[in-house]
Amino acid sequence: MRHAKPTSTLLVVGLIAAGLIGGRLTPPIITRLGGSTPRISWTAPLALAVVAVVVGIFAWNTWQSLHKQHERMTADHGILMLSLAKSCAVVGALVAGYYGGFALAFIDSLDSMLGKERFVRGLAGAVASLLLLTAALLLERACRLPDDDDEDGRGSKGNGEGSPTPA
Repeated sequence: MRHAKPTSTLLVVGLIAAGLIGGRLTPPIITRLGGSTPRISWTAPLALAVVAVVVGIFAWNTWQSLHKQHERMTADHGILMLSLAKSCAVVGALVAGYYGGFALAFIDSLDSMLGKERFVRGLAGAVASLLLLTAALLLERACRLPDDDDEDGRGSKGNGEGSPTPA
C-alpha cells in the first residue's frame, strides 16, 4: 500500500517565498506598464478565513474520530480529506506569500489613505491564508494513524489492517 508523504517544510517555504516575490513585484510591474494597482476588497480575506475555519472543523472532527474515538474511515473519505488538506496547504502557502508581498510593497506608503488600505488588507489576506495553511496541515496530520508514524513508513501490522486512510 502506498502512503502519501506529509507536506514538506521545504515545499511550504518555497511556495511562500514564490508568492512573496510575486506579490511584492506585482504593484511596481502594473505601475510600470501604465496601469493602476488594484485595491483589495475585504471579500478575499474573509473568504479565506471562512475556508480556514471549515478546514479546521474537518481537522478537529477527523482527529476526534480517528484518534480519540478510534472509529474507522472509508478509503474514499480518507482520500477526500487528504486531498483537501494537501490542496489547501499549497493554496494557503502561495496566497499567504502573495498577499504578504503585496502588503510589503506598500509599507512605505502607510501615510497615504490608499497605501494604508492596501497594506492592511494585504496583511489581512496573508494572515487568513496562514490560518488556512495551518488548518490544512492539521487536517493532514489528523488523517495519519499511529501506524503511519513508524520510521519505515509501513504500519506495524504487516497484513494491511488498521490503516483506513491513504495517509
